[in-house]
Amino acid sequence: MKAPLNRRVFVVGYGAATPLGKTFDITWQRAVNGEAGFRRLTRFSMDSGFSIVGEIPDWDPSALDFIGPREAYNWNAGYVFLTMAVCNEALLRAGLPIDGDTGPRTACLIGSALNGTDAFRVAMDNYVNRGPLKVSPYLLPNLCANVPAGKTGMLKGFTGPIFSPQGACASGNHAIGIGARMIRDGDCDFALVGGVDTALIPEIIQGFANMTATIYVGPRDRAYADPEQASRPFSLDRKGIVLSEGAGVLVLAAEEAISSRGLTPRAEVMGIGWTSDAHHFTLPNAATIVNAIKEALDDAGLTPGDIGYVNAHGTSTQKGDRVEVECLREVFGPKLATIPVSSNKSQIGHTLGASAAIEAALGIEAMQRGLLLPTVNHVPDPELADVDVVPHNARRQKYEFFLSNSFGFGGTNCCVIFRGV
Repeated sequence: MKAPLNRRVFVVGYGAATPLGKTFDITWQRAVNGEAGFRRLTRFSMDSGFSIVGEIPDWDPSALDFIGPREAYNWNAGYVFLTMAVCNEALLRAGLPIDGDTGPRTACLIGSALNGTDAFRVAMDNYVNRGPLKVSPYLLPNLCANVPAGKTGMLKGFTGPIFSPQGACASGNHAIGIGARMIRDGDCDFALVGGVDTALIPEIIQGFANMTATIYVGPRDRAYADPEQASRPFSLDRKGIVLSEGAGVLVLAAEEAISSRGLTPRAEVMGIGWTSDAHHFTLPNAATIVNAIKEALDDAGLTPGDIGYVNAHGTSTQKGDRVEVECLREVFGPKLATIPVSSNKSQIGHTLGASAAIEAALGIEAMQRGLLLPTVNHVPDPELADVDVVPHNARRQKYEFFLSNSFGFGGTNCCVIFRGV
């Protein structure tokens, strides 16, 4: 194999669809305003205690100009069109045209935790109630995790590598890490990287509920009257994740490709750290999380003292939030008291494979603007009193480097460090 080119890698654009909005701009404005995007299910009914979720507001795939009735009928896994729309937004925001020069040098890596579960649900209903011949011949492509990236390539015309990094809820950061390494080594000049999940179906919601991972909102819970308060990372009364749908995509570019194409760098990908727990399929392992953070710092050539902000995994579970803080204490020591640590999941919930990419995009935008996004819905927890979680409201603050944490089922951890430019 050829020697790597050791090129620097930059983020030049991003797109997102979240419970705060169907585009990045809408999501950003509502995030800065301190809003949360949670509501009771609108698509079907189930136990009201588990009915608070994060749906993408006003999301209508049939309104997309590249979707016709036949396409909409055949491609019934929601993550397919959502990926295409958000990749298209990311390219437009980056100002990167896909042409005869850029197309062959553009990769697309979009991770997903649960893939086309919604399409499988339709197929299973047809099989049971209408017979085996009513199972769509498009079922298998709808379930293939690489197909959303492939369909995006058909739409835009790029022909670089496409695949789906499968890292559960860390998939988005795995995509960023792999895409950055591919550009660094010279495999491509540009990469669309991120994650997507559209898993708001009864079986998935109930499955999370039965493993006590999601919040149960009873009449005495403060989110019963106000669903926006359901996700509350690092809070004394945190009770579990709010399951959400969404997609986030970053456009990465090699340094020389930026100058030759007149693109605007927004952040540099500085360091990647990835480990596995060898511990438990859902419970975190502090030692290997610490190693992932330290690997990211080492890869970036930085010390803990260089980090100005931590975008936490912060899922709003009792143990998960506590273990993440314990890990940050071990890495940063007494300095942690001076480092803001906030969780975007307080506003968008847990979008599974999309979460890390959405959080990276929000974190980069905030760093560019000299802002810290808040942890909303916060009630102080005495056990975590040494951590500044940026409670309630966005805050003005300049910083050069931030750490973005993501951890997933199966014991997979991926941490990324970005530098402001």
